[in-house]
Formats: sequence, structure tokens, C-alpha cells
Amino acid sequence: MFVVHDYSLAVLLCVVTMLCWGSWANSRKLASKEWRFELFYWDYTLGVVVLALLMGLTLGSTGSEGRAFGPDLAQASAQSLALALVGGAIFSLANILLVAAIELAGMAVAFPVGIGLALLIGVLVNYLADPVGNGSLLAGGVSLVTLAIVLDAIAYRRLSAVGLTSRGLLLSVTSGVFMGLFYRFVAAAMYADPAHPAAARMGPYAAFFVFAIGIFASSFVWNTIAMKKPVVGGPVDYASYFRGAPRDHLTGIAGGVIWGTGMSMNLIASGRAGFAISYGLGQGATMIAALWGVFVWKEFRLAPKGTSALLAAMFACFLSGLALIVAARSW
Repeated sequence: MFVVHDYSLAVLLCVVTMLCWGSWANSRKLASKEWRFELFYWDYTLGVVVLALLMGLTLGSTGSEGRAFGPDLAQASAQSLALALVGGAIFSLANILLVAAIELAGMAVAFPVGIGLALLIGVLVNYLADPVGNGSLLAGGVSLVTLAIVLDAIAYRRLSAVGLTSRGLLLSVTSGVFMGLFYRFVAAAMYADPAHPAAARMGPYAAFFVFAIGIFASSFVWNTIAMKKPVVGGPVDYASYFRGAPRDHLTGIAGGVIWGTGMSMNLIASGRAGFAISYGLGQGATMIAALWGVFVWKEFRLAPKGTSALLAAMFACFLSGLALIVAARSW
């Protein structure tokens, strides 16, 4: 399999993760307005599975280091397989809850509460389980990125008239907790050094594939519930999915491929960077989404005076936080 030994390359792959995780939702904007997220999500999960399989058959089966994708998957224990599957199920639930929270409370509440909480929990639990890097620098970096997310929320709040509801806040918190926990389950199914495989556990490619299956399979529970009891709009039936235009289906698959590319790069990098640093850098994706909003979608063109200063402070905190997270592995 392809194995990363150089830390700078691991950081670069984590930057790719940020770009992918912060950009996949743009594919949703390319679908027709009538195409509900619940229907989009089926194709999104298919895209993640397809990407995971392709990664396993290509990079995961290339080179002489480590254990190739097929044999690695075949020797995995039932416990390792279950951990990765559960990680996929938890992520899928967190993702659907986050979208529901955005519908009820708006991005200004859902993102800082949900993703901010996910960042803190995810880095903490992964660092405690595998303490790689300087804890003080990592904590400082995570704090600055969290502050950047809060500033981003304040900036969006100046544009939004969506009111805070207890239900929206509860969904945001619940999503954040689950989003912060899913990565640890996948990491627990993996051996730490891909170049030196351990019996019963999996490398990044096999673990990612099983994780993707967990996302897809669990969607028959989580997404079915979302279709029958949506937080906004009426119920959606399965027949509506098959009436979708090819363009709508392709946008969902593209979204899954983009997100999956980020996840695969993150797991590949984790062998050199450590799980806590890889996850922490990846969750900087919120700022990438903010960049899309500022410079491409022009969401702040009618913003009140003073918003530009908030955005500048947000990006300054974000870049400083990323620098500290990267430096944490060098000390």
C-alpha cells in the first residue's frame, strides 16, 4: 500500500482533507431546488463507498510496504470490522443531525456549536487514546480554530434572521457530540503504523472502506427516519428518489466522492501525523466553507458595517491555529 513517511506530506494530505470536507456541500447547490437533502444523501453515501473501493484497489494495493487492501480486509477481526462500521453509523447520524440543526437554527448556531464541539471532543478523545505531539501546542491550536468558528458564526449571525430554538440547539449539540466521536471508532480499528501491520486490525484503506459501508448501511435507518419525519417540509418517499434527474443523482455522488477523498487522505496521513492532529486539521474545514461563502458565493456582499473586520479576525485565528496544530507534531 502507499504509506506516508514524511510529516510535511502528511500535513499536505490533511490540508486536502480540509479542502474536501469544506467543499463537498457545494455539490448540493448544483442540484435542483426541488431535490431534497434526504434524497441527495442516498447518492452521497454511494459516492463515499465508490471512492473508498477505488482507493483500496489503487493506492491501497500499490507498493511493497504494509499489507495490501484485499489481504488486510480479509484478516481483520470481527471487533475491528464492528468498530469501523459503528464509526460510519455514528458519522452518518451526526451528518444528518447537523443538516437538521442548520434547517432549524441556521448556520450561525449549528456550525459553531456542532463543529466547534466536534473539534474539541474529537481532538481530546483521540489525543488521550494516542498522545502523539505536543499537547499544549495542540490545545492552543484547537482553541484558536474554535475561536475562528465562533467569529464565523457571529459574522453569519449578522446576515441571518433565523431565531434560536431549543430544538435547534439540542440538535446542534447532539450532532457535535457524535461528530466528535466517530473518528475514534475508526482509529481504534486501525494499527498505528501502516508500514508495520498488526494482526486483526486494519490499515487506512481497509478501515475507510468498512467505514464507508457503515455510512451507507446505517442510512437505511437514519435517513429513512429523516424522510418520514423531516424537520422542514413534508415526508419524502423512496419513489421520489427514482424520479430524480441524472444531474441530481450525479451531484450527490460527486459530493460523496469529494468528502470521501478528504477522509481517505486524513486516514492515510494519520500514520505519520497522529490521529488527534489529523482530525484537528481536517475539522478546519469550516473555514474552507467560509472561504467559499465569502469569495465565491458572495454571501457577505450585503453584510452590515464591521463584518469585514470579523471575517479578517476569523481567518487570522484560523491560520494561527492551524500553524500551532502543525507545529505540535514537530515538538
